[in-house]
Amino acid sequence: MAAEVQQGFGRAASVLAAIAASTTGPMRASDIARATGLGPSTTARLLATLDELGYVSKVGDMPGYTIGTTVLRLASEGLNQNPVHRESRATAQELATRTGFSANVAVRDGDKLIYLCHFEGRHAPKSHTMIGMSQPLHASALGKCLLLDTTEDERRALLGDLPVYTANTIGAHEALTAEVERVRRAGSAVEDQELALGRLGMAAPIRDSEGGVVAAISISGRLTLMREHGVDLLVEDVVEAADRISVGLGLITAVAPG
Repeated sequence: MAAEVQQGFGRAASVLAAIAASTTGPMRASDIARATGLGPSTTARLLATLDELGYVSKVGDMPGYTIGTTVLRLASEGLNQNPVHRESRATAQELATRTGFSANVAVRDGDKLIYLCHFEGRHAPKSHTMIGMSQPLHASALGKCLLLDTTEDERRALLGDLPVYTANTIGAHEALTAEVERVRRAGSAVEDQELALGRLGMAAPIRDSEGGVVAAISISGRLTLMREHGVDLLVEDVVEAADRISVGLGLITAVAPG
């Protein structure tokens, strides 16, 4: 019986994941079945139950399904229960408003980073939110900060081969180790067109009361605009924001670069 329940949860989760991954709007039942590998009748039954519970919904008379309000409510409640989100939200919003660039707060989830906060400044308008989205750790300023408490052996086991996205992406673990050590000494990380061309970002680690890295905060935007603004000044801004959040989380002593 337990195995059947677990299988049912797994199938429902795969349906939700397929719908969430859609980049073309509402997803038809037949497309969901193909994406999940489930049979049409099984998919139909799952969708009916998920629709009844509010986990998926139909938009007007459209034939497809989208993520429902129950998921949105649970996501909102989960964020509000997260101490890093609660402590960093106001600071990140102020940082985006003051600098004009995109401000993000992220935590590590396995071999990826997950965005907890996302605010847009006047220079960084977006048509979508980054909250809940993931990015690779080795190719982002946020990710480099989130790797500070790991050893090279742990990073090799965690990340495996490092995908290369641009000519600037770190593609070898030896180079990643050197970069992590540089970030440790500097107290901040820079992402110079490593994930996408024309993009620049800088981040700083957020620490808890014990000094461990629990999150990171960044600002990012168009390369030319950020250089015009002054990279050194923006690094100071993001380090100050990270320190403010860390103090709010209980950090009361300085952390040596190590």
